[in-house]
Amino acid sequence: MGARYLRLFLLQLQMSAATAMQYRFDFLVEGLMALVWIGVTLVPVLVLFDARTSVAGWTFPEALVVLGFFTLMKAVLEGAVSPSLTAVVEHVRRGTLDFVLLKPADTQFLVSTAKFELWRGVDAVGALVMFGYAFRELGRLPSPGGVLMALVLVLVSLLVLYSLWILVVSAAFFVVRVDNLSFLFGSIFDVGRWPVTIFKGPLRWVFTFIIPLALMTTYPAMALLGTLAVETALAGVAGGVVFTVLARRIWLRAIGNYTSASS
Repeated sequence: MGARYLRLFLLQLQMSAATAMQYRFDFLVEGLMALVWIGVTLVPVLVLFDARTSVAGWTFPEALVVLGFFTLMKAVLEGAVSPSLTAVVEHVRRGTLDFVLLKPADTQFLVSTAKFELWRGVDAVGALVMFGYAFRELGRLPSPGGVLMALVLVLVSLLVLYSLWILVVSAAFFVVRVDNLSFLFGSIFDVGRWPVTIFKGPLRWVFTFIIPLALMTTYPAMALLGTLAVETALAGVAGGVVFTVLARRIWLRAIGNYTSASS
């Protein structure tokens, strides 16, 4: 079963690559725009740390690690998650999801891998450059244990990011339009470029437990920097798994409420 879905995933990826290569100029332009976006993302951090040596205990190189994980998550969100799942909203609105439901494979898997924006790989490369520069400024390398913990948290963060988007898409089965929800989620996600510890009171609680931006950017950065407690990492992993299971159940419930165009 796993090998079958791996072949389906690779096939979907190959189709997206073939589509992208049909419009090579657009692919290059989008890649250049991604570089511009990375530069724009850096500006607020550069301005802030030009005036201060540290913010809430974070130095510039340490905050740059957080920004690197934010850039990596942004690459996945806009390169893999959003392009595919946004199309689901149109299918639901037009009642044309039948063509996906009739295929002999899990519907959630098919709609989640329908389209990839491969030029977003530029963002992922940019994130790696940020990591390299940050640790060069720190004058050290991350420990093997820190790297392993960060990788685990990144995988869990990707699941949570995907699950959040699944919840947004699932709302399309119950309401007519969810465009505002997707825009709101994108706007809130931009907060993830900052370490969660700079927020105080209710905001820190919201960005840690309700919309777990801390798990997506700050915790992996702290793990890579060697400042994250193992207990916190384990709690984050457990919470991410529970959230993913919950999102799956809500998706199945939403599919059960789907009414096709022929109904």
